[in-house]
Order: sequence, then C-alpha cells, then structure tokens
Amino acid sequence: MNDAEAKRQLISLRTKLFYGFGSVAFGIKDNGFQTILLLFYNQVVGLPGQWVGGAIAIALFVDAFLDPVVGQFSDNLRTKWGRRHPLMYAAALPVAISYLLLWNPPHWGQGALFLYLLIVAIVVRTFITFYEIPSSALAPELTQDYDQRTSFLGYRVFFAWYGGMTMYSLAFMVFLTPDAAHKVGQLNATGYSHYGVTAAVIMFGAILISALGTHKFIPWLRKPPAERVSVFQNVRRIFSTLANRAFLILMLAGVLFNLATGLLFALNIYLLTYFWELSNVQIFVLALSAFIAVAVAFSIALPLSRRYGKRRAAVVLFVIGTAISAVPVVLRLLGMFPANGAPALMPLLFGFTAVSASLQIGSSILLVSMLADVVEDSERKTGRRSEGLFFAGNSFMQKAVTGLGVFASGVVLALVHFPQNALPGHVDPAVVRNLAIVYVVAISGIYLLATLVISYFPITREVHEENLRRLAAEAAEGQAPL
Repeated sequence: MNDAEAKRQLISLRTKLFYGFGSVAFGIKDNGFQTILLLFYNQVVGLPGQWVGGAIAIALFVDAFLDPVVGQFSDNLRTKWGRRHPLMYAAALPVAISYLLLWNPPHWGQGALFLYLLIVAIVVRTFITFYEIPSSALAPELTQDYDQRTSFLGYRVFFAWYGGMTMYSLAFMVFLTPDAAHKVGQLNATGYSHYGVTAAVIMFGAILISALGTHKFIPWLRKPPAERVSVFQNVRRIFSTLANRAFLILMLAGVLFNLATGLLFALNIYLLTYFWELSNVQIFVLALSAFIAVAVAFSIALPLSRRYGKRRAAVVLFVIGTAISAVPVVLRLLGMFPANGAPALMPLLFGFTAVSASLQIGSSILLVSMLADVVEDSERKTGRRSEGLFFAGNSFMQKAVTGLGVFASGVVLALVHFPQNALPGHVDPAVVRNLAIVYVVAISGIYLLATLVISYFPITREVHEENLRRLAAEAAEGQAPL
C-alpha cells in the first residue's frame, strides 16, 4: 500500500468502523460500573451502599493515577507494532477475565466481600486503561482534519453507547428477569452472573477486532524520536504538556461533567425502580430510547460542527438537553405528571429521555473531538506529540471524578435513609421524594456549570487550521518549535 492509498484508507468508513468498534468494551465496562454495580452489591450481595460506593470510588482513584503513566508510556513506546497496538492486544484477555470475576463474587462475609470488590474493580479498570488510552489516542494520528476528527470520535462514542446500552438492555430483558424466588428481576443474583459471562466475551472480541482492523496502518502512524529521558525529565514533560490552557479548560469542565454523570448513572437505577416503579421489561423498553438518542446524536454532531464550530454547538446542545432531562422528575414532584402505572407514563418518559439524551450525547461527541484538537496546539508550543498523554489526562479526570460521583451517590442514599433490600412501592414516599429532589438539583446544577466553563475553550476551527499551517511551515523549514 503506497502513501496515497494509505491516506485514502485512513479516513475511510471501514477504518472508522474498526476504530470505533473497540469502544464497545469500554462502553460495557462503564455502563456496568455506573448503572447496576451499586445495585448488585448493595441490594443483592448485601453490602451497605456507602461501602459499595466507597470501594468503587477508591478503585477509580487508584486506576486514575495510572492513566498519565500509560499515556506517556504509549506516546514514547517504540516497537515494530508501533506505539499503541502492543498495549491494545495485551489488554484483551485480562479485561475479559477480571470483568467476569466482578459479577461472580464468592460467598464471604461483608469485610472480605468489600476487599474482593475493591481489588477486582481496580484490576478491571487497570486493564481497560491499557486498552482505552492507546486506542483513543489513535484518532489524532489517523487524521488532522477538524471535521474528520469529529467523525472518527463520533463512531467511538456511538459504539461505546451502543455496546453499553446493548448489554444494559440484555441485562433487564434476558438476565435480570423474575423467577419463583425473585419477584423483582433486578434482585436476581443468577442473572448478574450470566450477564458477566456474556459481557466478558463481547469485550474480548471487540478489543481484538478493533486492534486487528487498524493494524495495517501502523507504518503510517507517528513514531517518537529515539531519545534517552530521565524520570525527572519525563515528569516535568508531563506537567508542562498538561498545563496547556485549552486542555485545562476541558478538564475543569470535565470534572463537573463527570461528577454529575457519576451521580446520574448510579442514582438513575434507583429512580427507575423506586420513584417511577418500573418493571424490568419497562426499564428495558426505556433503555431502547438510548439507541435512538445515539443514532440522532451521531447524525447531528458533524453537521453542527461544520456549521457552528465545536464549542458553540456543544454548549447549546448540552444546555437544552440538560433542561429537558429534568422535566419529568420536576413535573412529578409538582404533581403534574402521570401516576405510576398510567398508560401515558412510559411514552412520555421514553420521549423525554430520547430527546434529552440525543442532545447531551451529541455534545459529548464534540467535546472529545475538541480534546483531539489540543494535540497540535500543544505540539506547536512544546515540540512534542502527546496524544496518549492528553487522552490519559482526560481519562484520569473522568475516573477520579466519576468515582467521586459514585461515592457521593452512596452517601446520598445514606443521607436520605434509603433502606437495603427494599421493594418498590414499600419505601417511605418521603424518602423517595427526597432522593428525587437531590437528583434533579445536584445533577442539573453541576451540568449547567460545566457548560459555562466549556464556553471559554479557545481552539476554534480557525485556530486549529492556523496551528496546522504553522507546524507544516516549521517542518518544511526544518525548525523545531521553541
């Protein structure tokens, strides 16, 4: 394959599909951690909610500190298979095995089970890091085009959501179903075990397929210069690179965004089960709205990016989406929404969820594409390509702060005195109402503050193209940036 053919294939639909498909593994892991893991270990296994939230939060914090190390290591790795692919291949089997163990805990006492959850959660997140960071960092290498990056990362977000939501839907429609011993499917322990087996197999396949599908482009990807750098110099480079203003703005917005997301995903299953009192089948039907939302978000992100730019489009989409998402709960709290079990309840919830999620996911595609544009801005100022480090820094923030959100959700459950082993319809209405109030106020407020921060992101289309022009001129003149 010559250079011209490689350039054509690098941005082909086939390459985008292979690149994006690997995020199925990340989507399954992330969805499982954020939606049903707390419910499983709290209501089924029997650990106190704050213990489960604490274990997940600790695991996320521990894993988060590994991200910059993996990112920097990946940026400077020199092998015949390039910088990214060796780590991607190596992660596949450990990811699958550790995720399987997470959903099949032994029958131990509470203290031992807490340690089991903590250790296995750390292992799962550690190995997914060794795949996700190098894989994500391929996008800025595959294309420098402002809009093509939105397309590439749109496929990544698309498959992450579809992978996670497919397993979520299977959980409630196939695995977490009522039986003679469990009238509420969400409390069926055997179903979680079967979910874990299926998820592990799919994650293993997704990682290998993506790595193999992008393998042939290794000769055309960036190669780091051969140099000997001390540990102190490496640390100094990490901090100087991550001090980029555009990156710091995205990270601050991300701190707020992921704090709210951690709260949302962990508490939403409680609202679906105890506030709206939905059955496992109804939760499955509601989850189908995400498939519509992701498809809509994927279809609108690139056109909006081209017309309005990433920053403006991201802010508008997220503000409107956040406002719409709060409407059903607010109306119910005001006594203006259909009662549980009413024929109109599900269609209305489905509609509000689909519309709000479409806008919010569309915004998230633009945000991760904005991160890719930081690479050239940094290269112009430092002389170094740091794709892995930037995506690792973003991942570090996501994990650390989402962990805080999950921990906060456990604290919220304790503060509102939410009972363990609770049955829908048998929880004090005041407790459920307090939970819903905290859910709306905290999540909406934090999300809207995040959009305010995003509005200060400095890299527009014009700035990005100027960065590319100056880098090309410097390369042509043989001059290294100062």
